[in-house]
Parts: sequence; structure tokens; C-alpha cells
Amino acid sequence: MSDVPHPIAILLCDDDAGDVRLTQEALAASKLRNELHVARDGDEAVAFLRRAPGYEDAPRPDLILLDLNMPRRSGHELLAEIKRDPDLAAIPVTVLTTSSADADVQRSYQLHANAFVTKPVDLAQFLAIVQEIEQFWVQIVALPSLSSERDAPRPSR
Repeated sequence: MSDVPHPIAILLCDDDAGDVRLTQEALAASKLRNELHVARDGDEAVAFLRRAPGYEDAPRPDLILLDLNMPRRSGHELLAEIKRDPDLAAIPVTVLTTSSADADVQRSYQLHANAFVTKPVDLAQFLAIVQEIEQFWVQIVALPSLSSERDAPRPSR
């Protein structure tokens, strides 16, 4: 079990029900305490992150897993919005997508993604990758403390 004092809040931004289910299974099997929140499109993710009506009690995510191909606001558009917002920019964003196109990789890093991972087609590999991403961002890297910001109100924009 992790020595992290609170469950890790993860925001999964993905409209594919199958990938959402697999991610839920992978994180449920994790040794790390986590709470997964799901946004099925970019607009819902923005509402969650800004605690818009209906999301007033949303926690500040410790990690965002972001698919690029979403309705209403693409993953690249959402990534750009997150990284230009000083209240959200420090949240690590891992692009987790089916794309392996060099243009998507390049654009994601130009928009300041913290990592880019192509979703494996193999079920066991997908489950392992999700757990490795979580472990990396929670147990391996050093991040600025967000605990004071974790539950602080965020302004609506």
C-alpha cells in the first residue's frame, strides 16, 4: 500500500465505454488507493476541473489521463486549456490514446503533455500500462505538493 495519505484522485477523460471499464478494472486492482472520476467529453472535463454547477464537490485531480479523440472538445483542445490555466497547469496529464501518429505525439508535447502513451490492443498489456502510469506518477516522480490546493475552491471561468 502506498504511503500517500489520501486516495489519489484521477480524472479519466475518455468517451470509449470499453476503455473506461478497462481503466476502472486496472485501477481497482492497483495496490495504490485511488478514486477514479470519468469525464466522457472535453466539456465535461472542463466542468469537473472548474467545479462548475453539478461538479461543486469535485476533487482536484492528482493525475489526468486524457484520450485525444473525444466529442465536443478534443483532447488537444482540452490539454491546451489545462496547461494555459495557472490553477490547473501543474496537474500531470498523461495522454492515453489509440493514436501512435507522430503528429499527435508532437502536438501533445508542444501543448505540454507530461507523457504520451499509446493504448495497447492486448487486454493484459492495457491493464498493466494503466497501473504503471499510476505507479509512476504517484510513487516514482517528485511533484510539487498540491495538498493545499487539493480541495480549495477554483474560480469558474
